[in-house]
Amino acid sequence: MYRGRLQRDLSLWVEKGLIQSPQASAIMADYDSRPASFSLGRVLSILAALLVGAAILLLVASNWELIPRLVRVSFMIALIWAFYLAGAAFTARGQTSLAAAMLLLGTLSFGGAMSLVGQMYHLSGDELTMMAVWFAIACIAAALFRSGSQVVIAGFLAWGYFALFLEENDLRWTGWAPWAPPAMAAIVLALIYYTGAGRARHLVYLLLIGWLTWIYSLHEDLMTAILFAAGGLLAFLAVSLPVSPLARMARNAGAAPAFYTFLFTSIGLFLIHAEIESGPRLIALGVATLAIAVAAITLCGRDNGAVRYSAYLVFAAEMLYLASETIGSIIGTSGFFLISGLLVALVAWIVVRLERRFSHGDRREARP
Repeated sequence: MYRGRLQRDLSLWVEKGLIQSPQASAIMADYDSRPASFSLGRVLSILAALLVGAAILLLVASNWELIPRLVRVSFMIALIWAFYLAGAAFTARGQTSLAAAMLLLGTLSFGGAMSLVGQMYHLSGDELTMMAVWFAIACIAAALFRSGSQVVIAGFLAWGYFALFLEENDLRWTGWAPWAPPAMAAIVLALIYYTGAGRARHLVYLLLIGWLTWIYSLHEDLMTAILFAAGGLLAFLAVSLPVSPLARMARNAGAAPAFYTFLFTSIGLFLIHAEIESGPRLIALGVATLAIAVAAITLCGRDNGAVRYSAYLVFAAEMLYLASETIGSIIGTSGFFLISGLLVALVAWIVVRLERRFSHGDRREARP
């Protein structure tokens, strides 16, 4: 899809005389020479690996009692080594799709082997420990083979650890285990920068947001909600303000840092709204929310569509909410719908103006 759009843009620029035809051909040749971000063969290889791994584990589990213990353990160890060695061989040959599939099978086999051997020998321990060891193996494989697929597996295993902890402890804070999810997120983030697996960032950001939201659920009060929103706003400004030392690093990471920090801020504002339901403080909160949405559009609206449309949504929702809580209670239902329609029209007008401004800015920059 992007290739077609790029080709159309280049053709248009050649017609306008902005670039020459050889330059456009060189740009397209450079784009085509890059490895594709999406490969159907790679996806099918990963799906095949998942199905084969599930088949092997189910076959071993179903005939577990018929196989001697020494043969069982030897078979699982040999299976794990075979998959990892095959992954190393395919990596050396540059066959990344097959390498990713073999490494995936190796990591899945390792997790299945831990579970089956634990059941066979009735080993003491808990599932959290097994999940942590499994996560560590995935991280080691990601570092050794510089595999993006292993980073994604490590991200999912970090989520699995967090979900398992919440289930076993009834959402309560118990011991030191709750610190593991952010630590795992930091490890996965380091592996992302090392391997270049940019899409795995979403798993890290969502894990951190989920973990912090759970922290709020343990201390539901106004001050915690304010700290939640303030922390998100500071993080958003840190990755968005041009003068911030983190802004350049965040831009290299794409649109995700600004979007997720703004999402975190929006969640914090929603939590504050849940604590403040009426009075002058609600008006002040509404004005602050609108100001934050406008600031987000001003800082990132032009280059970050995810932040721009999220800020539009926050702005419109806050306008309607304030109308429902203030004007709506005074003028009745019909008047509320009238005022709401006018407010939506105002928001639409603002959005159109901003979009035109961004479009004009892009055109000015495109001029030689």
